[in-house]
Amino acid sequence: MDAGVEIAHWLPVGWAALAFLVVAALGAGWIDAVVGGGGLVQLPALVIGLPQNLATPYVLGTNKLASFMGTLSASLVYLTKLRTQVAVLLPLVIGAYAGSTGGAWCSRFIPREVLTPVVLVAVLGIGAYILSKPKLGLSHAPKHEHARALGWRSALIGVLVGFYDGLLGPGTGSFFVILLVAMLGFGFLEASVNAKLANVVTNIASIVLYGLHGEVVWVLGLIMGLANVTGAIVGARMAVRRGSGFVRKIFIVAIAILATKLAWDTVAMFVA
Repeated sequence: MDAGVEIAHWLPVGWAALAFLVVAALGAGWIDAVVGGGGLVQLPALVIGLPQNLATPYVLGTNKLASFMGTLSASLVYLTKLRTQVAVLLPLVIGAYAGSTGGAWCSRFIPREVLTPVVLVAVLGIGAYILSKPKLGLSHAPKHEHARALGWRSALIGVLVGFYDGLLGPGTGSFFVILLVAMLGFGFLEASVNAKLANVVTNIASIVLYGLHGEVVWVLGLIMGLANVTGAIVGARMAVRRGSGFVRKIFIVAIAILATKLAWDTVAMFVA
């Protein structure tokens, strides 16, 4: 997209590009609040909307800033309506931060062309699993009541998904949700609360990394963040009101979009 004339030196896009990015952030905030995966909308929009001479880390850092604001807002909305357990949340977020840091460190050594097909297979497997179990996640029926059993399983989920977020990223919120549903027996709605809070932590880890290197377009990120917040609040309230059945339907759509994107990326890599 032609960015047009720069609005100012601190905002390297024109009015048309800015409007496009704000709308994308609004939609991404809604999707991310309901089920995760808003980055599937927002990140490609930034790739299109920002000037081509802007280095990739600036795109990623700006995306993380906007996502963090929206995810935090959605988390606060969920927490006013639902409760989470310390035995689940604490090990989940600690594991997510550690995993995200490790994934970001490993990302420089592992070729993306190796990762994308592997993740595609995993996403297709998740989609098939969800469709084969129509009642999965519709009710909140935790499988493990003891704090120790919940703790190590939550930590494992945090490390695995956090590592993926640092390594590759797309669909992180959806992976958090499905593992909390499948491994802990959570309903989709209850899983979303914990997923959002864990995603806040992985976003913080990334923002710290990019921010220390000066790789965030702060003004644009904050503007998009406000749009993301608006979408996130609407999405979270809608999810709480309509329940796990609604979240499950959006989850299936998000998985389908993620699988399509990963398949496209895989084909593009081999064709190139």
